Amino acid sequence: MISTEIRASTKRATTMKAIVQDGYGAADVLELRQIDTPMTGDGEVLIRVRAAGVNVADWAIMSGLPYIARPIYGMSKPTNRIRGTDVAGVVEAVGASVTRFQPGDEVFGWSGHLGGAFAEFVSISEAALVSKPARLTFEQAAAVPMAGTVALLALRDHGKVHAGQTVLVNGASGGIGTFAVQIAKSLGADVTGVTSTKNVDLVRSIGADHVIDYTKIDFTRTGQHYDLILDNVAIRSLSDLRRALTSKGTLVPNGGGFEHRWVASGGRLIGAKMSFAFASQKVVTFIASPKQAILAALGEFLEAGTVTPVIDRTYSLNDAAEAIRYVGEGHARGKVVITMC
Repeated sequence: MISTEIRASTKRATTMKAIVQDGYGAADVLELRQIDTPMTGDGEVLIRVRAAGVNVADWAIMSGLPYIARPIYGMSKPTNRIRGTDVAGVVEAVGASVTRFQPGDEVFGWSGHLGGAFAEFVSISEAALVSKPARLTFEQAAAVPMAGTVALLALRDHGKVHAGQTVLVNGASGGIGTFAVQIAKSLGADVTGVTSTKNVDLVRSIGADHVIDYTKIDFTRTGQHYDLILDNVAIRSLSDLRRALTSKGTLVPNGGGFEHRWVASGGRLIGAKMSFAFASQKVVTFIASPKQAILAALGEFLEAGTVTPVIDRTYSLNDAAEAIRYVGEGHARGKVVITMC
């Protein structure tokens, strides 16, 4: 229901620019259009977007993959035509029941699995927002929600990482990996990052105690064992990954697997559950939703300076299609961000 009372900072624009998608396919299905500015429902906050983070999920929904997810995205075309979930910006207006924010506040958060952030304005639930740390730029804040949430849930909540443990992050230079290395260090772990030759210095610079160049060394055959492996790459077999775990170690598989167009990583996750069913080691899977408590916890890391977003490239809204295409290639160093300025 649309609120009958909306507090706004100025007379609101009735139209806005947005990246719109009418069907599934490659990046050329995305178009920059002038459309209506979203309404602000009761309990919702209208944000003037300053920056929006790009995730592999944006590429996946653009492509309509995996097919098994189309009942959620939309069968023949996306239910929400605007891509983008991670957002940072300034509150433009709030619904009647909103109590935590007012026009002019700087915030960051998550617009939900179906998107809406690649636009000049987005209206999302108050419960999906937190205040932007003052030390962060809008671009840095927009890089946080999904990647930071996955890393925090994998390590702190499901992996139960604590001081003195050994953690390996496979794909340590990517969006999730760069957050995971820093969060694992903040939790007191001894951290090993696995990456390519060109990214060794980057991974070391964000706090990894040890860095393995996968083009030279197979980490599953070094004889080293880890209490937790966060696998963001999914190119090693489950048996290889198990060999690199301690006897009671934990595997968190997180690779996309979109070459399997019907189920993506679903088959691998089922295989992992079966492989670990009768083992002393365990496998952890979960669905990440950047809820307020998680975003607030990430905000504390960010405010303290123990975690700093790594940004590879920024693109203008006009070039959003190129940004999503680049992220879909899987070689980004840290995060990619779309700016509205």
